[in-house]
Amino acid sequence: MIIDCHGHYTTAPGALQKFRDEQIAGLKAGVDAPLFTQAKIGDDEIRESLENAQLKLQRARGTDLTIFSPRASAMAHHIGNETTSRRWTEACNDLIQRVVSLYPQNFVGVCQLPQSPAAAPVNSAAELERCVKELGFIGCNLNPDPSGGHWTSPPLTDRHWYPLYEKMVELDVPAMVHVSSSCNANFHATGAHYINADTTAFMQFLTSNLFADFPTLKFIIPHGGGAVPYHWGRYRGLAQDMKRPLLKDYVLKNVFFDTCVYHLPGIELLLKVIPADNIIFGSEMVGAVRGIDPETGQYYDDTKRYVDALGLSEAERYKIFEGNARRVFPRLDARLKTRS
Repeated sequence: MIIDCHGHYTTAPGALQKFRDEQIAGLKAGVDAPLFTQAKIGDDEIRESLENAQLKLQRARGTDLTIFSPRASAMAHHIGNETTSRRWTEACNDLIQRVVSLYPQNFVGVCQLPQSPAAAPVNSAAELERCVKELGFIGCNLNPDPSGGHWTSPPLTDRHWYPLYEKMVELDVPAMVHVSSSCNANFHATGAHYINADTTAFMQFLTSNLFADFPTLKFIIPHGGGAVPYHWGRYRGLAQDMKRPLLKDYVLKNVFFDTCVYHLPGIELLLKVIPADNIIFGSEMVGAVRGIDPETGQYYDDTKRYVDALGLSEAERYKIFEGNARRVFPRLDARLKTRS
């Protein structure tokens, strides 16, 4: 089985965005649009939004199951207040659950959290629990910067986040560390803000004792880990200078990287630097980079093609394409065992 750990519903029916636009317009008038004002979305609209996009590409590229979440750039936790975020999040998560119910062989859900710059992370625990226990989701996306590029929250290793981590451990679910849109003109969202956040999260983990407090807590750093693999020597050296343990002995027991790297040399570097035990296949299709590479004639985000070109052993392929995802997402593993 080939499991894609990183997919977003970027092709959702227009009624979802219409509700968001109404929310934003309402905020300007001092009104927080209630959830019931969202226009109904029919099953056929959902099918149409997927059949010519994610499902078509799954079949063409030979992947089996996508771990699917709301569109990351649209989480936009900096907009409005905690109530705004909660209502928007519920609308997005409920739509993911409908996708999974229509295509249970193709998708499994991961939730957006109703974060807001002024809200304590623990306030997201109820929605996480709802999504896991009622909607059958297997993880969450955690935004380390709900301010949208201004970084007003404490580091992910601060006790500010601990009550939410306690709920993640209780539910046995991991988080993908994933920022959203940027409202800071210095940081292009997908070209800078995303990669900055991936790199920043790793450095926070490196300098902390978080995993001594939460030995079973697991994070996926997307986009191949940002700049981390390219500067692996820097991080090993910094850890050494700080008298930290070897990275493989503490950070890599809890932190994993996906393969959302859109050229073969980048994937080659990732596999040279990061152990296969810590790499989970992901493509983020249909996502930030949707075009065809003129140098290869293939889609940039067809990351399976890059992994296939590496000449990996069967054991390494199994870890990257299936085994690591099942290990990091225990609820997925349990579901697949039941299915088989």
